[in-house]
Amino acid sequence: MDSNSINGAAVLEARGISKQVSSPEGPLTILSELSFAIDKGESVAIVGPSGAGKSTLLAILAGLDLPSSGHVVLNGKDLGELDEDGRAIVRAESVGFVFQSFHLVPSLNALENVMLPLELAGVNDARAAAHRIIEQVGLQERWRHYPAQLSGGEKQRVALARAFATEPAVLFADEPTGNLDSRTGENIMSLMFELNHNSATTLVLVTHDQALAGRCDRVIQLDAGLLVSDSKVAR
Repeated sequence: MDSNSINGAAVLEARGISKQVSSPEGPLTILSELSFAIDKGESVAIVGPSGAGKSTLLAILAGLDLPSSGHVVLNGKDLGELDEDGRAIVRAESVGFVFQSFHLVPSLNALENVMLPLELAGVNDARAAAHRIIEQVGLQERWRHYPAQLSGGEKQRVALARAFATEPAVLFADEPTGNLDSRTGENIMSLMFELNHNSATTLVLVTHDQALAGRCDRVIQLDAGLLVSDSKVAR
């Protein structure tokens, strides 16, 4: 797909996204005029050097932050036309998150962490649904354990289970293997791609790992806030 083409059937669209922030030296441009569309079921890696704007872009695409100019359309909703409550509803209905630092609730056990978004979404029998996905990520023997009792890989499996539990239209992952050793990280990413394939979720991930980026369908490269390439991954 051409980086500037906008597909009306896309699940996620960026239209002229720019982001400026103030600094002691004056206005600082983080992102400049980014436009692209992501289709349902695609897996897309956002890559680039530190400071390129990758995490800022991810936050804007997910509706956690607003651009200074431009529009994000997520699952048919223009996020710029919504207030914070409206964006929160869209995130609850359409988005899953996986972060480098897991972001599990320490006072909840593994099962309860997975149940949380299901309960917020009003899913009937959230406990049974959470049990099913806990089994899918291989933690059926560990569901009673609290985050402090789990290894890094186990915590990220819980985070994956929580993210996929509500069958989101788009899963955003920010350096999901950044706090894991290489072997554990590889296992987690294989699990993420397996869950993504089985659920037909659209995956958008920020990574420094070129091997991980190469497992995606497409790679968007940023440098100094500019989109410098947008290409399909050759198989």
